[in-house]
Amino acid sequence: MGYNNNPLVTALIEKGVKITNPSSVEIGEEVDVNLISSEDVTIHSGCRIFGNKTLIMSGVKLGSRSPVTINNCQLGRKVDLKGGYFEGSTFLDFANMGDGAEVREGCLLEEEANGAHTVGLKQTILFPFVTLGSLINFCDILMAGGTSRANHSEVGSSYIHFNYTPYQDKATASLVGDVAYGVMLNQPPIFLGGQGGLVGPSQIGYNTVIAAGVIYRRDFPKGNKVLMGNEPEIEDFDFYPGLYRSVKRRVINCIEYISNIIALKAWYQHVRIKFYQGSDIEKLLYEGAVEKLDIIFNERIKRLKQLANKMEKSLELYKSNMGKKASEELIIQKSELFQNMEKIEKAFHYSQSFSGDEKKKDEFLKNLELSDKDYISFIRDLDDQIKKEGTSWLLSIVNNAKNKVLEYLPSYV
Repeated sequence: MGYNNNPLVTALIEKGVKITNPSSVEIGEEVDVNLISSEDVTIHSGCRIFGNKTLIMSGVKLGSRSPVTINNCQLGRKVDLKGGYFEGSTFLDFANMGDGAEVREGCLLEEEANGAHTVGLKQTILFPFVTLGSLINFCDILMAGGTSRANHSEVGSSYIHFNYTPYQDKATASLVGDVAYGVMLNQPPIFLGGQGGLVGPSQIGYNTVIAAGVIYRRDFPKGNKVLMGNEPEIEDFDFYPGLYRSVKRRVINCIEYISNIIALKAWYQHVRIKFYQGSDIEKLLYEGAVEKLDIIFNERIKRLKQLANKMEKSLELYKSNMGKKASEELIIQKSELFQNMEKIEKAFHYSQSFSGDEKKKDEFLKNLELSDKDYISFIRDLDDQIKKEGTSWLLSIVNNAKNKVLEYLPSYV
């Protein structure tokens, strides 16, 4: 069995945590063992646990295939991390990841969201049941859709969300599905075919299939179609670093994404919170999830600001290189973004205090008389009309944020 003179390892074993090879396990001195459940938790050989915010609930399994390192992560019930590195992220009940994962700061995997082997995530939100295949890079993205583990949104193996541009910016987060409809767990799944990619920022609607092998560079928010990637012929053109031949779609999609994050936080604050009242550990799991939404919100603001700050130089490059061919509309769009970014940022922060249309919110929330059902069962069992009211409430939050920001970008409307 092996010997380990780390008192924290000893304390965990004494409280009932199953540690298969104690001498191989490392636990940082900052870890609070009171936040690690003693009920059916298994820590396999070579695992390392760090961070004073680390929380491990009952039924968690770490390292069944290869060593796992976790640092300041919150793991809900029966989370199974089979191998890899996990930092600054929250996993709700039954979420799981295969071997070789790298999950970096700011990820939120909701119930039963999962990935196979060798998946890379950062600033990623996966709604319940969303499934990732193997060898995937899926950073800066929110994905929803599906109603159960048997009817789920899926990303095929060897898929990439392209989140870094040749202009060296990351104002590229994509919405695959959305918040207002996705949280109701009644939307058709989305399928992103293997050995393909999505160029962010993009918006993809429910019941969309992007065929295997396709690199998709556009938006398709209306959904309900198989996209074969038949791009129109585009001629090669000269590349000037920092020039930006267009910005409107990129900025609009960034605004849409951030507005959805604001709505998702409201959903957690008014709805999700009701399911985390049983114990202090449950409340900490909830707080961990909300913290990730704050991290994502701040990251998206930061990336949009970086894009806006590039516009002053971009205007000079664009005018000097395009001459008489320069688009006056594009010049105005770049100028508005650069000149008004401080006001845009304030508008986003102010929008976080708006809890939605009060009548619609109250109409929805009055139906949330909780029983002994878990979150998934409760939401799925809501009446369709009640779900429509909830979606309408969340859309009022999304639209409020968008409209507040677009006041400072009139040429984008």
